Amino acid sequence: MKNKPSISIIMSVYNNQETLDACITSIQNQSFIDWEFIICNDKSTDSSLEILKQKSQQDNRITVLNNKRNMGLAYSLNKCLSTVRGRYIARMDADDISKSDRLFKQYTFLETHKSVDILGTAMFISNGERVQGIRRQDKIVQKSSFTKGSPFAHPTVMFRSDIVSVLKGYSTQVSRAEDLELWFRAYKNGFKGENLQEPLYIYHESIEDYKKRNLKAAIATSRVFLHGYKMLDFPLRERIFALKPIVSAILPDKLLKSIHEIKLEEV
Repeated sequence: MKNKPSISIIMSVYNNQETLDACITSIQNQSFIDWEFIICNDKSTDSSLEILKQKSQQDNRITVLNNKRNMGLAYSLNKCLSTVRGRYIARMDADDISKSDRLFKQYTFLETHKSVDILGTAMFISNGERVQGIRRQDKIVQKSSFTKGSPFAHPTVMFRSDIVSVLKGYSTQVSRAEDLELWFRAYKNGFKGENLQEPLYIYHESIEDYKKRNLKAAIATSRVFLHGYKMLDFPLRERIFALKPIVSAILPDKLLKSIHEIKLEEV
């Protein structure tokens, strides 16, 4: 039996053959080396599984799980969580890059700040050709942070494994808001979080990502917000913020992308 690693990184993959090698390599190049990388292939139809098998053969810290049919992100992440052994759990997305000191800096912070359970980071936003700017979220995540949107950038987070023990993972009953729903339950159960203001992650965001939006998913996300606001006892006047995903879904893709780009900080 292998010694338990300090960090378990979890990731779902679905048809990411173009970006998968660079993504995994960014984890292999981390200055912090005491990790395991658990990756669930969600029934990809491209060569993603072959790439994963090759990577796992080259590096025994990488474990590949395989869904027999496409099950979605929440199910796949829960499958990863069922096998984790680390004290800390980190997220990663298959089309993104982690800076080489990401794991070290998050691990060091959590080791020295015992009151923090969830730790995100700022991130560079890239359109695939160049970095367009930096996106930061509240340093100290308080209840009010939820009125601005999801208080953590999901793929940047590292959190204590206790959260999984208490909350039993991601809900599979929500659409594209599994992280937000988890954070609401975490705060309801007394867990706390922060965001490092240093960008330690390169997040891919192009016009194609905006085109994937749809009103049905936005309505489902608004329901998660509304349920979460009730859960955390938000006053009625603040629950109006639950409508933000629906308003965003109605806006043209290029307009919403431009609005988000204006909000980015310069590199």
